[in-house]
Amino acid sequence: MYEIIRGEERKLNIVKVVVCILIILIFAATFVVLEMNYDKAKKEAEYIEELQALAKRADEIRQEEERIKREEEAKAEAERQAKLQKVTTPLTEDAKYNILHIYNDTGEKRVFLTFDDGPSKPVTPFILDLLKRENIPATFFILGTNAQYNTELIKREFDEGHYVANHGFSHRYAQVYSTPQATLDEFYQTEQIIKDALGNQEYRSNLFRFPGGSNGGIYHTAKQNSKAFLLENGIAYLDWNSLSQDAAGSYTKEQLLQNVIDTIGDKESVVILMHDASDKILTYEMLPDLINYLRENGYSFKNIYDII
Repeated sequence: MYEIIRGEERKLNIVKVVVCILIILIFAATFVVLEMNYDKAKKEAEYIEELQALAKRADEIRQEEERIKREEEAKAEAERQAKLQKVTTPLTEDAKYNILHIYNDTGEKRVFLTFDDGPSKPVTPFILDLLKRENIPATFFILGTNAQYNTELIKREFDEGHYVANHGFSHRYAQVYSTPQATLDEFYQTEQIIKDALGNQEYRSNLFRFPGGSNGGIYHTAKQNSKAFLLENGIAYLDWNSLSQDAAGSYTKEQLLQNVIDTIGDKESVVILMHDASDKILTYEMLPDLINYLRENGYSFKNIYDII
Protein backbone atom coordinates (compact mmCIF):
# COMPACT_ATOMS: atom_id res chain seq x y z
CA MET A 1 0.00 0.00 0.00
CA TYR A 2 2.81 2.37 0.95
CA GLU A 3 4.59 1.61 -2.34
CA ILE A 4 1.45 2.43 -4.27
CA ILE A 5 1.15 5.81 -2.55
CA ARG A 6 4.82 6.56 -3.17
CA GLY A 7 4.39 5.69 -6.81
CA GLU A 8 1.43 7.98 -7.12
CA GLU A 9 3.37 10.82 -5.48
CA ARG A 10 6.26 10.34 -7.90
CA LYS A 11 3.85 10.47 -10.83
CA LEU A 12 2.30 13.61 -9.39
CA ASN A 13 5.71 15.23 -8.95
CA ILE A 14 6.62 14.38 -12.52
CA VAL A 15 3.37 15.95 -13.73
CA LYS A 16 4.11 19.08 -11.71
CA VAL A 17 7.59 19.29 -13.15
CA VAL A 18 6.24 18.86 -16.67
CA VAL A 19 3.59 21.48 -16.01
CA CYS A 20 6.23 23.86 -14.66
CA ILE A 21 8.40 23.25 -17.66
CA LEU A 22 5.45 23.86 -19.95
CA ILE A 23 4.60 27.06 -18.10
CA ILE A 24 8.21 28.20 -18.38
CA LEU A 25 8.25 27.36 -22.08
CA ILE A 26 4.99 29.20 -22.60
CA PHE A 27 6.35 32.27 -20.79
CA ALA A 28 9.58 32.04 -22.74
CA ALA A 29 7.70 31.69 -26.02
CA THR A 30 5.43 34.55 -25.05
CA PHE A 31 8.46 36.66 -24.20
CA VAL A 32 10.11 35.80 -27.49
CA VAL A 33 6.92 36.63 -29.40
CA LEU A 34 6.53 39.90 -27.52
CA GLU A 35 10.19 40.74 -28.13
CA MET A 36 9.79 39.95 -31.81
CA ASN A 37 6.65 42.04 -32.01
CA TYR A 38 8.43 44.86 -30.20
CA ASP A 39 11.37 44.72 -32.61
CA LYS A 40 8.97 44.54 -35.53
CA ALA A 41 6.96 47.49 -34.23
CA LYS A 42 10.18 49.41 -33.60
CA LYS A 43 11.43 48.72 -37.11
CA GLU A 44 8.06 49.64 -38.55
CA ALA A 45 8.10 52.89 -36.56
CA GLU A 46 11.64 53.63 -37.77
CA TYR A 47 10.59 52.81 -41.34
CA ILE A 48 7.59 55.13 -41.05
CA GLU A 49 9.85 57.87 -39.66
CA GLU A 50 12.23 57.37 -42.60
CA LEU A 51 9.33 57.53 -45.04
CA GLN A 52 8.04 60.67 -43.36
CA ALA A 53 11.52 62.22 -43.49
CA LEU A 54 11.87 61.29 -47.16
CA ALA A 55 8.42 62.69 -47.89
CA LYS A 56 9.32 65.90 -46.06
CA ARG A 57 12.60 66.17 -47.96
CA ALA A 58 10.84 65.47 -51.26
CA ASP A 59 8.32 68.20 -50.45
CA GLU A 60 11.16 70.61 -49.59
CA ILE A 61 12.90 69.76 -52.88
CA ARG A 62 9.63 70.23 -54.78
CA GLN A 63 9.05 73.59 -53.12
CA GLU A 64 12.63 74.64 -53.88
CA GLU A 65 12.26 73.56 -57.51
CA GLU A 66 9.00 75.49 -57.76
CA ARG A 67 10.66 78.56 -56.22
CA ILE A 68 13.58 78.33 -58.65
CA LYS A 69 11.14 77.82 -61.54
CA ARG A 70 9.13 80.89 -60.48
CA GLU A 71 12.32 82.94 -60.22
CA GLU A 72 13.50 81.74 -63.63
CA GLU A 73 10.11 82.49 -65.16
CA ALA A 74 10.08 85.93 -63.54
CA LYS A 75 13.62 86.58 -64.78
CA ALA A 76 12.72 85.40 -68.29
CA GLU A 77 9.63 87.58 -68.30
CA ALA A 78 11.63 90.58 -67.09
CA GLU A 79 14.17 89.97 -69.85
CA ARG A 80 11.39 89.62 -72.40
CA GLN A 81 9.81 92.86 -71.28
CA ALA A 82 13.20 94.61 -71.39
CA LYS A 83 13.71 93.36 -74.94
CA LEU A 84 10.22 94.44 -75.94
CA GLN A 85 10.97 97.88 -74.56
CA LYS A 86 14.06 98.06 -76.75
CA VAL A 87 12.22 97.07 -79.91
CA THR A 88 9.06 99.08 -79.43
CA THR A 89 10.76 102.44 -78.89
CA PRO A 90 13.13 104.55 -80.98
CA LEU A 91 16.86 104.03 -80.57
CA THR A 92 18.50 106.21 -77.96
CA GLU A 93 21.52 108.26 -78.98
CA ASP A 94 23.69 105.93 -76.92
CA ALA A 95 22.26 102.92 -78.75
CA LYS A 96 22.94 104.52 -82.14
CA TYR A 97 26.50 105.28 -81.06
CA ASN A 98 27.07 101.73 -79.83
CA ILE A 99 25.85 100.26 -83.12
CA LEU A 100 27.81 102.61 -85.34
CA HIS A 101 30.95 102.04 -83.23
CA ILE A 102 30.44 98.34 -82.67
CA TYR A 103 33.89 97.52 -84.05
CA ASN A 104 35.70 99.59 -81.41
CA ASP A 105 37.67 97.66 -78.80
CA THR A 106 35.87 97.53 -75.47
CA GLY A 107 38.40 95.68 -73.35
CA GLU A 108 36.65 92.35 -73.91
CA LYS A 109 36.67 89.87 -76.75
CA ARG A 110 33.15 89.74 -78.11
CA VAL A 111 31.58 88.36 -81.27
CA PHE A 112 28.28 89.03 -83.00
CA LEU A 113 27.03 86.20 -85.22
CA THR A 114 24.87 87.72 -87.95
CA PHE A 115 22.87 85.99 -90.68
CA ASP A 116 21.51 87.64 -93.83
CA ASP A 117 18.91 86.75 -96.48
CA GLY A 118 16.75 84.41 -94.41
CA PRO A 119 14.73 82.97 -93.07
CA SER A 120 14.57 79.75 -95.06
CA LYS A 121 13.12 76.37 -94.19
CA PRO A 122 16.11 74.33 -95.48
CA VAL A 123 18.69 76.14 -93.32
CA THR A 124 17.35 78.50 -90.65
CA PRO A 125 15.75 75.84 -88.38
CA PHE A 126 19.03 73.93 -88.19
CA ILE A 127 20.92 77.07 -87.24
CA LEU A 128 18.31 77.92 -84.62
CA ASP A 129 18.49 74.40 -83.17
CA LEU A 130 22.26 74.66 -82.85
CA LEU A 131 22.18 78.13 -81.32
CA LYS A 132 19.57 76.94 -78.81
CA ARG A 133 21.66 73.92 -77.79
CA GLU A 134 24.74 76.10 -77.38
CA ASN A 135 22.81 78.93 -75.68
CA ILE A 136 24.18 81.49 -78.14
CA PRO A 137 22.36 84.67 -79.22
CA ALA A 138 22.56 85.88 -82.80
CA THR A 139 21.23 88.65 -85.03
CA PHE A 140 19.14 87.83 -88.11
CA PHE A 141 18.79 90.37 -90.92
CA ILE A 142 15.47 89.49 -92.49
CA LEU A 143 15.03 89.65 -96.27
CA GLY A 144 11.44 90.44 -97.17
CA THR A 145 11.19 88.19 -100.23
CA ASN A 146 12.05 85.17 -98.07
CA ALA A 147 10.40 86.37 -94.90
CA GLN A 148 6.92 86.62 -96.40
CA TYR A 149 6.88 82.81 -96.85
CA ASN A 150 8.53 81.91 -93.53
CA THR A 151 6.90 84.11 -90.94
CA GLU A 152 6.84 81.32 -88.32
CA LEU A 153 10.65 81.28 -88.37
CA ILE A 154 10.79 85.01 -87.70
CA LYS A 155 8.67 84.48 -84.60
CA ARG A 156 10.85 81.60 -83.49
CA GLU A 157 13.98 83.74 -83.87
CA PHE A 158 12.46 86.44 -81.71
CA ASP A 159 11.00 84.05 -79.13
CA GLU A 160 14.37 82.34 -78.70
CA GLY A 161 16.11 85.60 -77.86
CA HIS A 162 17.71 86.50 -81.18
CA TYR A 163 17.60 90.03 -82.53
CA VAL A 164 15.40 90.37 -85.61
CA ALA A 165 16.78 93.12 -87.84
CA ASN A 166 16.04 94.28 -91.39
CA HIS A 167 17.77 93.57 -94.71
CA GLY A 168 15.25 95.23 -97.00
CA PHE A 169 12.81 93.50 -99.31
CA SER A 170 14.15 92.87 -102.80
CA HIS A 171 17.98 92.71 -102.53
CA ARG A 172 18.05 94.31 -106.00
CA TYR A 173 20.69 97.00 -105.78
CA ALA A 174 19.27 99.13 -108.59
CA GLN A 175 15.92 99.16 -106.82
CA VAL A 176 17.16 99.50 -103.23
CA TYR A 177 19.55 102.36 -104.02
CA SER A 178 17.59 104.21 -106.70
CA THR A 179 16.77 106.94 -104.15
CA PRO A 180 17.09 107.33 -100.36
CA GLN A 181 13.30 107.07 -100.17
CA ALA A 182 13.45 103.75 -102.07
CA THR A 183 15.88 102.42 -99.45
CA LEU A 184 13.54 103.54 -96.68
CA ASP A 185 10.55 102.00 -98.47
CA GLU A 186 12.39 98.66 -98.70
CA PHE A 187 13.05 98.88 -94.97
CA TYR A 188 9.42 99.60 -94.13
CA GLN A 189 8.10 96.89 -96.45
CA THR A 190 10.11 94.23 -94.65
CA GLU A 191 9.45 95.84 -91.29
CA GLN A 192 5.73 95.29 -91.81
CA ILE A 193 6.31 91.61 -92.56
CA ILE A 194 8.23 91.33 -89.28
CA LYS A 195 5.49 93.11 -87.34
CA ASP A 196 2.86 90.79 -88.76
CA ALA A 197 4.97 87.69 -88.09
CA LEU A 198 5.47 88.69 -84.46
CA GLY A 199 1.87 89.78 -84.02
CA ASN A 200 3.16 93.09 -82.69
CA GLN A 201 2.53 96.26 -84.69
CA GLU A 202 4.68 98.21 -82.24
CA TYR A 203 7.82 96.28 -83.17
CA ARG A 204 10.73 98.39 -84.44
CA SER A 205 13.91 96.65 -85.50
CA ASN A 206 15.58 100.08 -85.81
CA LEU A 207 18.44 98.41 -87.67
CA PHE A 208 19.19 97.93 -91.36
CA ARG A 209 21.88 96.04 -93.20
CA PHE A 210 22.57 97.36 -96.67
CA PRO A 211 22.55 94.62 -99.33
CA GLY A 212 26.17 94.41 -100.42
CA GLY A 213 27.27 96.57 -97.48
CA SER A 214 26.92 100.29 -96.86
CA ASN A 215 30.08 101.25 -98.74
CA GLY A 216 31.72 100.59 -102.09
CA GLY A 217 30.57 99.53 -105.51
CA ILE A 218 28.86 101.54 -108.20
CA TYR A 219 26.17 102.58 -105.73
CA HIS A 220 28.61 103.96 -103.15
CA THR A 221 27.37 107.55 -103.39
CA ALA A 222 23.73 106.45 -103.35
CA LYS A 223 24.44 104.38 -100.24
CA GLN A 224 25.92 107.39 -98.44
CA ASN A 225 22.78 109.38 -99.20
CA SER A 226 20.60 106.51 -98.01
CA LYS A 227 22.62 106.11 -94.80
CA ALA A 228 22.07 109.74 -93.89
CA PHE A 229 18.37 109.48 -94.72
CA LEU A 230 17.92 106.33 -92.62
CA LEU A 231 19.63 107.97 -89.65
CA GLU A 232 17.34 110.98 -90.00
CA ASN A 233 14.45 108.53 -89.67
CA GLY A 234 15.88 106.90 -86.55
CA ILE A 235 17.28 103.82 -88.28
CA ALA A 236 20.85 102.69 -87.70
CA TYR A 237 22.81 100.43 -90.03
CA LEU A 238 25.36 97.69 -89.48
CA ASP A 239 28.03 96.15 -91.69
CA TRP A 240 30.63 93.54 -90.63
CA ASN A 241 34.37 93.16 -90.10
CA SER A 242 34.63 89.40 -90.65
CA LEU A 243 32.92 87.10 -93.11
CA SER A 244 32.72 83.48 -94.20
CA GLN A 245 32.29 84.35 -97.88
CA ASP A 246 29.49 81.80 -98.03
CA ALA A 247 27.89 83.97 -100.73
CA ALA A 248 31.09 84.30 -102.77
CA GLY A 249 32.07 80.85 -103.97
CA SER A 250 33.52 79.03 -100.95
CA TYR A 251 32.45 75.44 -101.45
CA THR A 252 33.60 73.59 -98.34
CA LYS A 253 32.91 74.19 -94.67
CA GLU A 254 36.67 74.19 -94.09
CA GLN A 255 37.05 77.09 -96.52
CA LEU A 256 34.23 78.99 -94.83
CA LEU A 257 35.77 78.54 -91.40
CA GLN A 258 39.22 79.60 -92.59
CA ASN A 259 37.76 82.71 -94.21
CA VAL A 260 36.23 83.73 -90.89
CA ILE A 261 39.43 83.02 -88.97
CA ASP A 262 41.52 84.97 -91.48
CA THR A 263 39.21 87.99 -91.37
CA ILE A 264 38.94 87.99 -87.58
CA GLY A 265 42.67 88.39 -87.22
CA ASP A 266 43.42 89.98 -83.86
CA LYS A 267 40.19 91.94 -83.60
CA GLU A 268 38.55 92.14 -80.18
CA SER A 269 35.05 93.17 -81.33
CA VAL A 270 33.95 91.04 -84.25
CA VAL A 271 30.81 91.13 -86.40
CA ILE A 272 30.68 88.04 -88.61
CA LEU A 273 28.65 88.03 -91.83
CA MET A 274 27.00 84.74 -92.74
CA HIS A 275 23.82 83.74 -94.56
CA ASP A 276 20.86 81.48 -93.81
CA ALA A 277 19.26 81.46 -97.25
CA SER A 278 18.03 78.14 -98.60
CA ASP A 279 21.29 77.28 -100.42
CA LYS A 280 23.60 77.92 -97.45
CA ILE A 281 23.56 74.57 -95.65
CA LEU A 282 27.38 74.66 -95.56
CA THR A 283 27.12 77.65 -93.26
CA TYR A 284 25.20 75.53 -90.77
CA GLU A 285 27.67 72.66 -91.16
CA MET A 286 30.59 75.01 -90.50
CA LEU A 287 28.96 76.72 -87.52
CA PRO A 288 29.82 74.16 -84.76
CA ASP A 289 33.52 74.40 -85.62
CA LEU A 290 33.32 78.19 -85.67
CA ILE A 291 31.63 78.26 -82.26
CA ASN A 292 34.35 76.02 -80.83
CA TYR A 293 37.07 78.20 -82.34
CA LEU A 294 35.57 81.38 -80.91
CA ARG A 295 35.16 79.86 -77.44
CA GLU A 296 38.68 78.49 -77.44
CA ASN A 297 39.93 81.96 -78.28
CA GLY A 298 38.07 83.65 -75.46
CA TYR A 299 35.20 85.36 -77.31
CA SER A 300 31.83 85.90 -75.65
CA PHE A 301 28.74 85.78 -77.85
CA LYS A 302 26.54 88.89 -78.09
CA ASN A 303 23.66 90.20 -80.13
CA ILE A 304 22.25 93.66 -80.70
CA TYR A 305 20.15 93.56 -77.54
CA ASP A 306 23.40 93.70 -75.60
CA ILE A 307 24.44 97.08 -76.97
CA ILE A 308 21.20 99.06 -77.25
